[in-house]
Parts: sequence; structure tokens; C-alpha cells
Amino acid sequence: MSGPQQTKESTSVPRQAQEGPGAGGRAPERDAFFDNAKYLAIVLVAVAHAWEPLHPDSRIVMALYMTVYTFHMPAFIVIAGYFSRSFDGSPRRVARLVTGVAVPYVVFQVAYVFWMRRLEDDRTTYVPLFEPKWLMWFLLALLLWRLTVPLWQAVRWPLPLSLAIAAAASASPTLSNDLQIQRVLQFLPFFVLGLVLRPEHFRMARHRAVRLVALPVFAGAAAVAYLVAPRMEYQWLYHRESAQELGEAWWAGVGMTLALFGCAVLLTVCFFSLVPGRRMWFTALGAGTISGYLLHGFLISGARAWGWYDPEVVRQLPWSLAITTAVAAAGVTLLCTPPVRRAFRPVMEPRMAWFFRRHP
Repeated sequence: MSGPQQTKESTSVPRQAQEGPGAGGRAPERDAFFDNAKYLAIVLVAVAHAWEPLHPDSRIVMALYMTVYTFHMPAFIVIAGYFSRSFDGSPRRVARLVTGVAVPYVVFQVAYVFWMRRLEDDRTTYVPLFEPKWLMWFLLALLLWRLTVPLWQAVRWPLPLSLAIAAAASASPTLSNDLQIQRVLQFLPFFVLGLVLRPEHFRMARHRAVRLVALPVFAGAAAVAYLVAPRMEYQWLYHRESAQELGEAWWAGVGMTLALFGCAVLLTVCFFSLVPGRRMWFTALGAGTISGYLLHGFLISGARAWGWYDPEVVRQLPWSLAITTAVAAAGVTLLCTPPVRRAFRPVMEPRMAWFFRRHP
């Protein structure tokens, strides 16, 4: 989730970004726009997870939940794709992929497996490394997507090809649950979209005219979600099951893949248009979204298991939605702070110089 280090950026237009230290060993200045976008997106992720116990009994909460789920992970994945354009399979890039994605995946996959088993009083000791637990699907997907970057940069029509693959996956109930391959393939077009984006596309997304229509578009999306909520399986938005597994014909998966992609891109553009381009009080937190993403699951699952967040009680509270939203946003914000990031750096961003060969 925490993207590669970024080049200095103006307050209005994202420029070409680079990974790693610049000339002379100095790290390039981070881009405020992308750090702001990542922080706001991780807040939406945590808030949506906190809303889950509330939406079954509230059509309004369900509409908000569906609206946020339509675009919050696509926005993250687009950013991940944008900052993966420089991946060329070189030893330095592979080393960063191992230390920044593969190692955190293994560590937190093991941690989440035993954490959830402890909450459920399950004494099983086997750890399924290739069956991502809850949040961990994203890191494994990012690892696989980034390894395929040279392919997408070589083909003539990368985005249509990735959409065809996603549509085929949504109509294929025989795909294994290993690697959460449905999610890997169904979210693939958003990663490829990030790969093909250029700075001028972000300039267009942040045009004043787009900002003016962004809030009405979000309001319209929430209204549509409110209307379709009783008749649509919200699990479509998770992109983790085939159409047949959701009780629909195979062709419904193809149609929903294309329709949800279009809706997600529209809302993602509106989201980007509202993200500030200048430094804000939360800009520095954008560098710590990896810790916010990986750690907030422990808080949410623990709070539910220990009775701190009883849905039956919360639903009865006045302003329950506002309170839940504020607590989730505050919690994930704390997890993105520099002290937390420094504390978990050995497992989230290890150096591992001992593991890699030296190259000139």
C-alpha cells in the first residue's frame, strides 16, 4: 500500500515518479498529492470495514457501504499501478519487491492466521501461505501484478486485454481459492489502468470542472446504490467470487465486470479530483499507509471478538454511523503515524542486505 518513493511534485499535476534514492544517495521528495490520496483511501478502507456490522439492518448504511466499496480499493490499486511503471525485473527492483511486498505478506499472513485462530479458539498449527487471510490478498495480488509489468508494457492493448481476463475469471467458477486468484484477476484492470496513466491524465482528473461535478456524482452513486441494494448482491463489489457462485449465469459475470469497472473508474476520478495537491496536516501519513492497512485488521477483529464493538449495541446508539466512522478514521490515522511505522519497519520495510547479492 505504501507506494514507492516519489519525485517532487507541483500542487496541481502529478509528474513522473521514481523509485528509490536519487543521485548522490538522497531520496527524492515525496509527492503530496499521492500521499494525500493514499491516506484518504486508507481511511475509507478502515471506515468501510467498521461499517460492515451496521449495514445489514440499514439500507442507508448499505448504500454508503456499496458506494465506498465501488472505488476505494480500485483507487489504491490504480496508484499502485502508476508507481509500478518503472518495474523492469532488475535486481534492485526485485529486491524492493521482496522487502516491501513479499516479506510483509509472509509475516502478516502468519500473524493473521494465528490471530484469527486465537480469537476463535482454534488450535490448528498449519499455516496456509497461499490462501491469503482477509486483508492479505492485496499484498499477494500486488506481488503477482508487479511481476507481470513487463508483459503489460509489451502488448499493444493492455487495458482491453486485462478486462477480458477479468471478465473470463468472473465467469469461471472452477478457479482455485489458492492465491485468491479471483480477486487477483478481477482487480487486475485497475492495476493495468495505473500502468498506462500519465501525468496529464491526473491533470485532467483534477480540473476544476471535474471537482465541481464530483460531489453530485457521489451523491448520485449513493442514490443508485440505495435503489439497487435490495436487489443486488453486494458481494459483487468484493470481486472474490464468480458469477455462478453468486447464483447468476456466466454472462452476468462478464456484464458486471465491465459495468463495475466503469463505475469504479468514474468514482475514482471524482475521488482524485477532490484530493488536495498541496501539503496538508495528514500528508506525512500517506507514507505510512502500509502500517495502517496491515494493522487495522487486528483492531477491528479484536474489538468484535472482545465485545468492544457489539453491533447490537452500536445500532441502538444515536449517531451510531457517525461515531463508528470517527473512531475508525481516528484509529487508522494513529496507525499511519511515524512512530508506528518506525516500530514495525523491521517487518514491513526490512533492508535484508544480507539476503541479496551485491551489484555494481
